[in-house]
Amino acid sequence: MQQKPTVERGFERLLFAGRWLMAPMYFGLMLALIGMVFVFAQELIHYAETLAKMTGEGVILAGLTLIDLTLAANLVLIVLFSGYENFVSKFDIGPEEDRPDWMGKVDFQGLKIKLIASIVAISGISLLKRFMEIGEPGFDTAGHEGQLFWMVVIHLAFVVTGVLLALTDWLLGRSGKH
Repeated sequence: MQQKPTVERGFERLLFAGRWLMAPMYFGLMLALIGMVFVFAQELIHYAETLAKMTGEGVILAGLTLIDLTLAANLVLIVLFSGYENFVSKFDIGPEEDRPDWMGKVDFQGLKIKLIASIVAISGISLLKRFMEIGEPGFDTAGHEGQLFWMVVIHLAFVVTGVLLALTDWLLGRSGKH
């Protein structure tokens, strides 16, 4: 086997080292996750302070808001861990750590499916919250019909995208051409 020229080998090493340019982006995602924890805590405190005055629907809306934030944070965490492990470097935290089972096993295809599933769930919860707000006292439906229409259309677009991605992965898996 013929050895590659030094310039080509050096260029390939430089390109391979370029994966570390992604590291600041994953650090930024960690900061976004910290921000989400802060917003979650604010919402939780707000709901705890107003719990006695809440109706059943208000409690459900509060729960949906907290679930929405949690799903969004899960999405960031999945992208953070999977992206770093798939594109930058493997985590070397040792076997004694409390490592999630899926870490190191989610490839790019799996990551896409997890992302779209999370986005569909977040979108669905946001849509459900908006529909529940319609019955609240003081909610003026005038001017919101168009917004609700587009929220439904966007949610359906996410659902169709998820189904098409899953179908594509299934077909590729059956053909063996991954």
